[in-house]
Amino acid sequence: MKTLREHTLQELEDLMLSWGEPKFRAKQVYEWIWEKYTNDIAQMSNISKALREKLSSHFALNTVSIDEIQTSSDGTIKSRFQLHDKHFIEGVLIPTEKRVTACVSSQVGCSLTCKFCATGYMKRVRNLEAQEIVDEVMLINEQAQKSFGKKLTNIVFMGMGEPLLNYKNVLHAIAQITSPDGMAMSPRRITLSTAGVAKMIKQLGDDQVKVKLALSLHAANDVKRNEIMPINESNNLTALIDALNHFYKMTKTQVTFEYILFKGFNDSREDANDLIKIYRKVPCDLVNVIEYNPIDNADFEKPDEKVTDEFMGYLTAHKVNVRLRHSRGRDIDAACGQLANVNLRKLDAQLGAAQ
Repeated sequence: MKTLREHTLQELEDLMLSWGEPKFRAKQVYEWIWEKYTNDIAQMSNISKALREKLSSHFALNTVSIDEIQTSSDGTIKSRFQLHDKHFIEGVLIPTEKRVTACVSSQVGCSLTCKFCATGYMKRVRNLEAQEIVDEVMLINEQAQKSFGKKLTNIVFMGMGEPLLNYKNVLHAIAQITSPDGMAMSPRRITLSTAGVAKMIKQLGDDQVKVKLALSLHAANDVKRNEIMPINESNNLTALIDALNHFYKMTKTQVTFEYILFKGFNDSREDANDLIKIYRKVPCDLVNVIEYNPIDNADFEKPDEKVTDEFMGYLTAHKVNVRLRHSRGRDIDAACGQLANVNLRKLDAQLGAAQ
């Protein structure tokens, strides 16, 4: 059965008119879905019983629900969400003094098999639908207001999955989130993080998408990047540099590089020089150096603090705008690369059983 929640307000208006209903019924239905956040068409009390029954016979709502919540000692909240087909995803609420950020997923599992990421050890089951992504954001927004008395200020697509491999649904979700009828959030407060799908990065530029873009770089030469990120074999650094420059040309939006430091792998002076070279080839406003967070399936380690400081100091001396991003929610496996870590076997078992 089709889901009612994938319809825009215009599409609902067209539907109501085709059914011989007044146009304003669409606005009422839309408000029940996105403002009152109902999970039952029967609850739409200001429309007739006959119309509710007709809607129920043609559509489902397919809402997302919270299955489990974990709270970190630093205030970070990780939620496991259950979808209508019994699959599971995870999302994270990250509070700081100035921001309240939602880290959201775009796929059930992932197909990219990055060696340092817990989600990469899961199979990709399916893409999230646009309304499921919006649900995820709305539920985390409710948590933010309940726990911290603030609405979300930022959204990052850095959870489970590769957002550019779910391009249409992710963009539809962003359109809803930024709409005056939705959360009215500025697209500049939304960041898409990609492992590097060159074709779709160019498409973002062609479509004039105004969100921020972050490239998960993590190694600044093709040999090392191939080793930890197999996607690089078909989307090498030359192709990515070309795509990022095209994105900037079309949107005038600078990109961010994400760079996890791995002990003895990408933390040398030579690695820093490779990173500087790429930084100078792309309109990049920031390099986020990220602390590595351990996962069950990988043997990577975090460098010593001295090595991290020297790496960042060398970049700064060469006029690279660099920042160390401290991990949040590590004690509940909610930090970068850890989503699905604790529940990896449980999630895989549930995903398999649901098929």
